[in-house]
Parts: sequence; structure tokens; C-alpha cells
Amino acid sequence: MLSQAIISGRRISGHIMTLFLFTKSDMLTVLIPITLFTFVAAHHPNMTRIPDTIIWIWLHLLKHDIYNQIQDPEEDKKNKPYRPLPAGRITAQNAADVRWLLVPVCLIFSAMYGSKALACSAFIEALSILYNEFGGDKSGLSKNLLTAIAYAAFELGATVMIGSSIDKVGARAVTFNFVMFATTLHAQDFKDEEGDRLAGRRTLVTLFPTFARMSMMISIPLWSLYLSRLWKMDLVCSVAFIAYGTIVGARFMVYRTASAHKKSCKLYSVSDLKFENSTY
Repeated sequence: MLSQAIISGRRISGHIMTLFLFTKSDMLTVLIPITLFTFVAAHHPNMTRIPDTIIWIWLHLLKHDIYNQIQDPEEDKKNKPYRPLPAGRITAQNAADVRWLLVPVCLIFSAMYGSKALACSAFIEALSILYNEFGGDKSGLSKNLLTAIAYAAFELGATVMIGSSIDKVGARAVTFNFVMFATTLHAQDFKDEEGDRLAGRRTLVTLFPTFARMSMMISIPLWSLYLSRLWKMDLVCSVAFIAYGTIVGARFMVYRTASAHKKSCKLYSVSDLKFENSTY
């Protein structure tokens, strides 16, 4: 009995790890920033709903990530070999079954918290289908635009999930984040450049690499400067804020190896956390 329980426990933990690995690369870029934004944006959060909110974000992220990763598993052998499909932890068919099982799970879970949460869930699913099924990820413009809209939908849905409403200030913060993401999100494409070229994906990085690098070197410091002025930071904080943005932006122009791109993307993700929680 004990040995069977241990074996069952290992199997369950293995399945949980497989699900986690689908979303591992998006924890720092999606789950954590949106969770923090929700805590900042919600005026009267229901603290008992914090676990529900995090689960809601992660389930929708998991659903999209599985959908995206079953499109071209071969690409991840180059970019992210630890992911479940290239690592052989799950078959493409089983992954597809899990993805479609998650659709009603997410909708039902959202409906438990009201029509607004349900509407956000359905909208995120529609964006995911456009992104993965209709080539939304094949063009740099549509990829950035759809991803930025998805971030906004996640932020709105998570705010509703935690029991708060979106006022004018919150709506402005969501809109501001959308514009910021839409103009800088191609930072994440640098680390996937080789795989994107192999897959024939026309991102800003693969089509106009020099322009893409220059845009990062200019846009991140400018956003840092604008935000420091908007929120009337003191001199020390403003200098630190702008200096970090300048260093991150310059890295994309100066360092051009695959390992450097991964480091730059991580630093960009930290700047995302900084931007997202300073726009409110």
C-alpha cells in the first residue's frame, strides 16, 4: 500500500511539473506582473480571493501556452528544450486534449465570479485562437498587438476576480500598459530569433533587426523618463529609474549573442514589473 501511494504521488507530482513547465517561461513576464498589477489596481480587494485570482491567471496562461506550444514543437527543441513536448514528457495529442479540456474549465471557473470575469475569459480564448490558429503570431505587428490586448484582458479579468471594479484611474493604467507593451514587447523576440527564422515567423526582429534594436535602445529609456515625470519621482529615484531603462535598452543594441539576448530579456521583464506597477 505504501509503495503504491509513493508511486501515485510521484506520478501526480510529475503531471504537475509537466503543467508548470508549459508556463515556466511566462511566470516572470505574465503571471507575476499581472498579479502585482491586480493588487495595486484593486481599490477594495477581497483578500480571500487572492488564491482564486492567481489560479485564474495561471489557468488561462496554461491554456494559451499549451495551444501555442503544440503548433510547432520542433521550434522549442532549439529555443526551449525543457518544455514538455520537446522533452518528451507528454505527446502532442495528449497536450491538445488538456488544452481543450481547459476551455470549459476556465469558462466555468470564471462564470462562478460573474459575467465580467466570464466575458474576459471568453475574450482571452478568442485572442488565443486568433494568435495560434489564424497566424496572429506570424507577423511582428499582429503579435505585439494581440499580446498587448491579451495583457489588458488578463489585467481586467484578474481585477474583477479579486472582487474589485475598474474605475477611471484603473482604466487609464490598463490603457497605458497596453500602449507600453505594444511598443516594447518585441524585446522578447530577440531570444527566440533563431527559432522564429526557422519557423518563418515575420517578427520585427527577423525582418528589421537593426530597427528593432534601435527601438529598444530608444523606447525603454523614453518610457522611463516619461513615467518618472508623470509620477513626480524625486531626483534620486528618477536617475535610478531612467538609468536602469537606459542600460536595458542599450543591451539590445550592444550585446547580440543568444545568451546575451536571454539575459537582456530577463532584465526587460524586470523593467516590465517596474513599468506596470508605476503606471497606476
